[in-house]
Amino acid sequence: MLRWILLTGIYVVFFFWYTNFEAPLTRDEADAFLAQIQKRGNDPGQLAALTRFLYNDDGDDFVMVNLIDMRKHDPKTGQEAPDQQLDRYMAYMWPALFLRACHPVFFSQGRYEALDIWGIEGAQNWSQFAMMRYRSRRDMLEITINQEFQGSHDFKIAAMKKTVAFPVAGGFSYADPRWLLAGVFLVLGLLRRRQSR
Repeated sequence: MLRWILLTGIYVVFFFWYTNFEAPLTRDEADAFLAQIQKRGNDPGQLAALTRFLYNDDGDDFVMVNLIDMRKHDPKTGQEAPDQQLDRYMAYMWPALFLRACHPVFFSQGRYEALDIWGIEGAQNWSQFAMMRYRSRRDMLEITINQEFQGSHDFKIAAMKKTVAFPVAGGFSYADPRWLLAGVFLVLGLLRRRQSR
């Protein structure tokens, strides 16, 4: 009995950490976030896309798909290698992401040229592909408006030659850790119960 209580307790803590229970962003909240972001001089087109994304908040988690092309390192410049600059950027991002139950879903190095390109220039080569899960749009915003992020974001800009990032939602329920952990705990509990007989 104690075993089931312990497993249930661990799962409940994980479930409440991993799940967003806050309501979707209100229009006033979204406008307040956008006002802070606008002060940084973001591209008008990107700001308009972000505005639509925030105004249509459904309160659910989402995945940010990232295509990244890292800069080539030239030791003659005396600058840090792009990988090192990206590590410095992630030194802020990892703790901020973890605290809000945001994490990578998939990551891989790009090894080959694009085989199919339509309506876009300069997209033949990408050095990295990453999918990052965010618990909510509010969590993403709280990470990006932090003053520490603004300084660390400079390292990201210095490390990357070009990047594309766009959010997607749905279709990842089969890989949801809440289901996976529940299944693992259920199996462990049943195995222990069988062994104790």
